[in-house]
Amino acid sequence: MDWKEVLRRRLATPNTGPNKKKSEQELKDEEMDLFTKYYSEWKGGRKNTNEFYKTIPRFYYRLPAEDEVLLQKLREESRAVFLQRKSRELLDNEELQNLWFLLDKHQTPPVIGEEAMINYENFLKVGEKAGAKCKQFFTAKVFAKLLHTDSYGRISIMQFFNYVMRKENYILELIPTLPQLDGLEKSFYSFYVCTAVRKFFFFLDPLRTGKIKIQDILACSFLDDLLELRDEELSKESQETNWFSAPSALRVYGQYLNLDKDHNGMLSKEELSRYGTATMTNVFLDRVFQECLTYDGEMDYKTYLDFVLALENRKEPAALQYIFKLLDIENKGYLNVFSLNYFFRAIQELMKIHGQDPVSFQDVKDEIFDMVKPKDPLKISLQDLINSNQGDTVTTILIDLNGFWTYENREALVANDNENSGDLDDT
Repeated sequence: MDWKEVLRRRLATPNTGPNKKKSEQELKDEEMDLFTKYYSEWKGGRKNTNEFYKTIPRFYYRLPAEDEVLLQKLREESRAVFLQRKSRELLDNEELQNLWFLLDKHQTPPVIGEEAMINYENFLKVGEKAGAKCKQFFTAKVFAKLLHTDSYGRISIMQFFNYVMRKENYILELIPTLPQLDGLEKSFYSFYVCTAVRKFFFFLDPLRTGKIKIQDILACSFLDDLLELRDEELSKESQETNWFSAPSALRVYGQYLNLDKDHNGMLSKEELSRYGTATMTNVFLDRVFQECLTYDGEMDYKTYLDFVLALENRKEPAALQYIFKLLDIENKGYLNVFSLNYFFRAIQELMKIHGQDPVSFQDVKDEIFDMVKPKDPLKISLQDLINSNQGDTVTTILIDLNGFWTYENREALVANDNENSGDLDDT
């Protein structure tokens, strides 16, 4: 019999002995004495409250001082082990793909509209097959949270997968778990998240709907690039070419700050004109500010990120689509001789300003059509540019003096590189 039962029975005994009845105060004192006795026995005989407080677990540990080298090293190592463990708990791209496949395979009929649904029985089956990392998501509590108005007692597969992705929080929550992002200041986190997320939307949402298909996220390599930052030994070259790395994000944001001369957090056309080698034509910049989202004629960081992603990835269809829209001044869906001449005249004007010999538009036009080989000999469509694999060269010729000069002098530059290479070989 435990102490609670003894106490209950003792207090329930009627006060009807041969002696006189006890006063109310005596009864209270007796109850307190009895409670204290049994409570102390249950707690192992500890009668002193100070002893009781000793059982409270320690929750504060002071940080080691700078001169406590061993403790500092121990703390660093402990943190590294912790972050590695947390990183291993996160679902990688392959595991997310497997989860989506299992959910799609176990969807529960009937199909109503376009929304795929799953009932609780199949939900549990997926949980058994999805692996240990996913176990935390396949609970009755999660299912109930996502259960709304479906008359068959099912939940939306898409909503559940989005729930998993939010819980994983692949951007913000990943930051502390990726060794390659260890040096980022917390004040930069929001800008890093914006920079990282923008790449997903730029390439996977070309129509700018504000939505991305789960299948597209899983099919692209971006999550792999992001999770590559778990590698503590990632080379400098890999970091420089990985959009999601700390050096890359800081480079892009640093450029934005350097361009923002009036420090108002936005970029004017004049400020953006100094981007890169500062040799983009005014005609092209005018088109950027006509077509892209601006605020009182100035560009914010998100719009700037789209601009950078387009110019740094000119071989990619999404980037060519962005630039093609700017070049298609008549909004006809193709580039003709008039539109090519419109942009190249600005290149010719810059050449005069910089004292360079003029180049005939007729020659450049013929070269462009020869490179692209469009289906219609007088019109160049976006698909023609993509199919030609020359879209990056063509767009560079039309919008950037430095890019055109490099193209125009490509043979001399190659010869010079070969000479330098030969000199190195001789030595």
